[in-house]
Amino acid sequence: MARRVDIETKTEELVLPIIEANNFELVDVEYVKEGANWYLRVYADKEGGIAIDDCVLISRSLEEKLDAEDFIEDAYILEVSSPGLGRPLKKEKDYVSGQELCESLGVSRTAVWKAIRQLEEQGYVIEAVRNKGYRLVEEADVLTVAELHSVLDTKWLGKELEYYYETDSTNNRARDAAEKGASHGFLAVADCQTAGKGRRGRVWNSPHGTDIYMSFVLRPTFTPSQASMLTLVAGMAVVKGVQKATGLSAMIKWPNDAVVNGKKICGILTEMSTEEDAIRYVVPGIGINVNATEFPEEIRDKATSLKLELGRSVKRSDVICAVAESFEEYYEIFEKTCDMSGLLSAYDEMLVNMEKTVCVLDPKGEYRGKALGIDEEGCLLVEKENGEVVHVLSGEVSVRGIYGYV
Repeated sequence: MARRVDIETKTEELVLPIIEANNFELVDVEYVKEGANWYLRVYADKEGGIAIDDCVLISRSLEEKLDAEDFIEDAYILEVSSPGLGRPLKKEKDYVSGQELCESLGVSRTAVWKAIRQLEEQGYVIEAVRNKGYRLVEEADVLTVAELHSVLDTKWLGKELEYYYETDSTNNRARDAAEKGASHGFLAVADCQTAGKGRRGRVWNSPHGTDIYMSFVLRPTFTPSQASMLTLVAGMAVVKGVQKATGLSAMIKWPNDAVVNGKKICGILTEMSTEEDAIRYVVPGIGINVNATEFPEEIRDKATSLKLELGRSVKRSDVICAVAESFEEYYEIFEKTCDMSGLLSAYDEMLVNMEKTVCVLDPKGEYRGKALGIDEEGCLLVEKENGEVVHVLSGEVSVRGIYGYV
């Protein structure tokens, strides 16, 4: 019976030195159990990609090292690959010749052919035509470090990232990473959460292969009171990201619920660690209903998914990429003033309740009024029937439409 290697300790001790000795960059190490076998998959990369011969060389070196250390047995099958091939195929809508792929990646034709087979096994549909080359017809909805790196076009968010096939909560993973020194922009993404978190201790349903569960680490220099507005920034990023990736007319229900056609598609939970009056780190966690088709009875009339609204499945990595890019854009605007002043007009344009009558569920007494947008602190401005404008603070009250959720 094969023994599973402790990834966290043995990657640094055994795998990383061999990768670096060959002048490659370690992208990811993961274990996948298929039948009776444990597959140790090592993803490495370098400028221009790595050739199949490089993969064979690294595989042999790792096998020798792991075997010598008694950390590998017959049931282990070692795979080494590069994420580089998918990039040129994704960039081109027309055919890319085998020669072009060889030259752009610095690999042999045999390496290209084998990599194409690997992509097809993962679910990508690739058309091969003689004298034309290869064309990506349909991308698979796979979430791996290699896939995310190939689509992310950000400056700092997600440059350092970890992917989990299954974990308790991406917020927990991001917080653990922050405690260990993870940089500003560290991104944690999971295919499934076993203990997803919602607001006020609620459980966030997080099945495999369906939705988006992502959290990231921020290390701001502003104050803890100003950090509370980051939930609004995250809500804006989800709305713009969904619009960009799908074309759906997503909107915001104050303060940060992304909605489509009056139903919620997203949950955001922001956690923070402070020391005296300074922020150590902030972790915004985002869950987006992407390909879910069923919801618990208690939220069925309030929740929807991108798939249900579009009538087709949505590739999750595209949405993650669009949300990350949008968050970077809005966060950098927010940083200039450390409030919502630079984002007021953009937020108000997204506000589904704008100029509509809302019901404010205040513990001191419920009242109705017209939503006028937000102020610089992210409070909702509500004009009561007597003309008084109230600054409604998030966290203290709830706001509903007079005819339902929005």
